[in-house]
Amino acid sequence: MTRLSDRVLNMSESVTLEAGARAKALQASGKDIINLTLGEPDFKTPPSIQDKAIEAIRNGSASFYTPASGLPTLKEAIQDYMKRYYDYSVATNQIVAGTGAKFILYSFFMTVLNPFDEVVIPAPYWVSYADQVKMAQGSPIIIPTKQSNHFKVTVAELEAAKTEKTKVLLLNSPSNPTGMIYDKEELLAIGQWAVDNNILILADDIYGRLVYNGAKFTPISTLSDEIKQQTIVVNGVSKTYAMTGWRIGFAVGQPEIIAAMGKILGQTTSNPTTVAQYAAIEALSGPQDVIEEMRQAFEERLNIIYPLLAAVPGFEVDKPQGAFYLFPNVSKAMVMKGYQNVTDFTMAILEEVGVALVTGEGFGAPENVRLSYATDLETLKEGVRRLTAFMKK
Repeated sequence: MTRLSDRVLNMSESVTLEAGARAKALQASGKDIINLTLGEPDFKTPPSIQDKAIEAIRNGSASFYTPASGLPTLKEAIQDYMKRYYDYSVATNQIVAGTGAKFILYSFFMTVLNPFDEVVIPAPYWVSYADQVKMAQGSPIIIPTKQSNHFKVTVAELEAAKTEKTKVLLLNSPSNPTGMIYDKEELLAIGQWAVDNNILILADDIYGRLVYNGAKFTPISTLSDEIKQQTIVVNGVSKTYAMTGWRIGFAVGQPEIIAAMGKILGQTTSNPTTVAQYAAIEALSGPQDVIEEMRQAFEERLNIIYPLLAAVPGFEVDKPQGAFYLFPNVSKAMVMKGYQNVTDFTMAILEEVGVALVTGEGFGAPENVRLSYATDLETLKEGVRRLTAFMKK
């Protein structure tokens, strides 16, 4: 008799974390690896944020439990953040903070899903969405999108996927892994469809501050009061503030759902790490100039690396508008090199030229690979040079 649950036996590994761990292990063994796997800024957490965390440690504030859903002062900082960047006010009972946006997503699914409730997820999608839905005994309904439509789902496609079990639409804009952004008109149509069908919108806005070349991020929750009432916004400090290791995320939505998520958090994590909460308060409410400097650096990297990657034989890539990923279609490249699937193709690149990418399989896109440009420009250039050499070999 197995000692493991069916739940964990049916769960997939996170392909991004697995690829990152494999690359780091090879680097530790002395191999020359260009690691373009993880969505993790290469910048250090800004000094003012570090200083607030150290202050909280030294004055003893970080030594104690906090409310399960976050410090009152953190919720106040989130209130200010929502007013500044979303232009609407929220009450503290509409806010819950947790141990990273990933765990906030998990607690949301655990809160709203009953067995076989359906969550509509446009593909390509971030690797943990579908498995988190399954862990909550829900059913992920994957809608493949077309690269010719910039990987955006349409209302017609949503309508075709809808059943009486459809409970949640998951919308991630800017997207991981594609970097695409829905415009206001597209979001209005999608939001109204959700309202008309009484379907919750889970808006993963984690990359909303990382947009480039004049692109505009429009939060779907800002478009009407009806849509806002139907939407749960998920965000956090990891990407924008170079705080991936601090693990602070938050959700904003209707009090009933937010309170229930707090119950989940109280029975799992007790509270987000206290010292990280004090750091997040400074991130959300402190100086933002260094954040713009990081955004500009990502934009510069994108503008330099995109044409170089697009010139790699067999790689077909759209220029993203946000986040910090490139997601080329490599179906032609696989044919050119004689590979039948993208995972074997990605592994061959790692073994032969030492470039670690993430297979598109885990994103619901078996003809694509993902690479992150959240690393320094010289490393990115060398990575693309090696990819070119691999394809020309």
